[in-house]
Amino acid sequence: MDVMGDKATLFETGRFVQPSSREDTDTPDETGEIADEAAEELRQRLAAEAGDVEAMSVLGAMLLRRGDLDGAEPHLRAATAAGDRAAANNLGVLLHQRGYADEAAGWWRIAAVAGSTAAAHALGRHHRERGDEPAAEYWLRQSAEQGHTLGAYALADLLEHRGDAGAEHWMRAAAERGHREAAYRLARALDRKVAREADDDGAPVPDEAEQWYRQAAARGHRRAALHLGTILEKRGELKEAGRWYLTSAKDGEARAACALGFLLRDAGDTENAAVWWLRAAQDGDGNAANALGALHAARGETQTAERWYRAAMDAGDVNGAYNLGLLCAEQGRTPHAEQWYRRAAYAGHQEAANALAILLLRAGDETGAEPWFSKAAEAGSVDAAFNLGILHAGRGEEQAALRWYERAAAAGHTEAALQVGMARLRDGDDQEAERHLRCAAGGGSAEAAYRLATVLDSRRPPEPAHELGEPVHRRSECEEWYERAASQGHRRAQVRVGMHAAARGDVVEAARWYREAAEAGSRNGAFNLGLLLAREGSEPEAAVWWTRAADAGHGRAALRLALVYARRGELAEGQRWADRAVSLGPDSVAERAARLRDALRQELSA
Repeated sequence: MDVMGDKATLFETGRFVQPSSREDTDTPDETGEIADEAAEELRQRLAAEAGDVEAMSVLGAMLLRRGDLDGAEPHLRAATAAGDRAAANNLGVLLHQRGYADEAAGWWRIAAVAGSTAAAHALGRHHRERGDEPAAEYWLRQSAEQGHTLGAYALADLLEHRGDAGAEHWMRAAAERGHREAAYRLARALDRKVAREADDDGAPVPDEAEQWYRQAAARGHRRAALHLGTILEKRGELKEAGRWYLTSAKDGEARAACALGFLLRDAGDTENAAVWWLRAAQDGDGNAANALGALHAARGETQTAERWYRAAMDAGDVNGAYNLGLLCAEQGRTPHAEQWYRRAAYAGHQEAANALAILLLRAGDETGAEPWFSKAAEAGSVDAAFNLGILHAGRGEEQAALRWYERAAAAGHTEAALQVGMARLRDGDDQEAERHLRCAAGGGSAEAAYRLATVLDSRRPPEPAHELGEPVHRRSECEEWYERAASQGHRRAQVRVGMHAAARGDVVEAARWYREAAEAGSRNGAFNLGLLLAREGSEPEAAVWWTRAADAGHGRAALRLALVYARRGELAEGQRWADRAVSLGPDSVAERAARLRDALRQELSA
């Protein structure tokens, strides 16, 4: 609750008590105004000396407004004695300024009973300061119901403090009459109301709340300008958002200066972003200090970065400790990294707990790592949930691993969704496997795209024949997923795409994909490329790729090489590759290779 002090109203005008001192010199523009005030004061003084009660009241208010309490008091007392309710109210203000709160309340009561809304407001605030809420509500309601803006706001504040549903009505009434703090608080209340009623995925700020933020911001409320900027930024209206952030930041709102810095950074203006972050950080904004730390860290200025991360930590931002841990880890200062991770983790930073667990796991301390993974996962860290899955899977605890994978997958973790999909494939649950593989593939996992393609491929019916007996090739969904995985460098997918291209008769496309897979180390890609080249009459080049495939353990490639060398009459080399094919298999290949080897052996011994 605001204290009375300088905010007590004068002469029922809504103006505020000014400082008691005044500069001896005035600017030229103020000279005429000062002369007018002096003339008006002289006129009122002459009328007051002649016994004019209203002049006494006005003169007392003028002197009180100027801070001349001693000069104002006799005039106000004289006017009050003559029954002037405005003078009674202002006499209460004067006495309150002098520290005589109880006597001030007595005069306010007289004025309020006589119908002064300003006095009723002041009296209500007096009772609230004394802890007498029933009396406070009575007088504030009297003031508010008679249209007093400050009375409506003070009543709303009292009712909101008590959790009374009627608070919104009076806050709205004060806001509609131009009270900027009421407009801001009404907007905040509407925001909270929507948040309570929203689903877990949230809801947009209601239009009415935005309107009140605008009204308060237009009247100079810096926090309203900050919130309005945030709403506009989320909506993508960055130019207007920047204007409101700037307005708020210039009024001293550190969070707005920080937000403006991020807006400028995203626009590529890091130089000006740093200026606003510096301003915000110097005002104690930890987020801005972290941003400065990250900026200097990216430039390689680690000492400056560390200084700002420490400043963020000193400002109460736990991200400062976490970022210090990251900085130390990048520099190989593992003990220091562990120290900062622990500090942030103990403060509840979930990603710091996950990072600490990873650090401990890499050091071989699985026992120490697991509780931190669990703590981070329970706090909502998706990465920690996935890491727990890996930890349990490494121990052979498949069911426990699957539970954590499922938890991470439900939160959108791509690799976790892949693991769940593969587990469902092993269980024979193709439908559930497909659902998770689609999630993982959509998240960018090449392996998931490949696995999904194989699931869809296994369900695909045979291609219908053309009426003339020629096969009809239609591009299927599984081919699209194979191609997506192949374009991400997945070797087995590249081989499959090549096979589909070959089936369509597109030799050039097939060769391109086989070659890409082979050069990336795929033995199947090398073997298939060799087959394609051999069919095109390039057996010497085909032998090169078959050699690469056979050296990588491909039995059919070794058998092909044995046949090539046998046809060339290089029987010893053919026998050597036939021996290799027998050892590599599979059984059908080994059987054929054994027959060829025996035949070559007989030929050599003949």
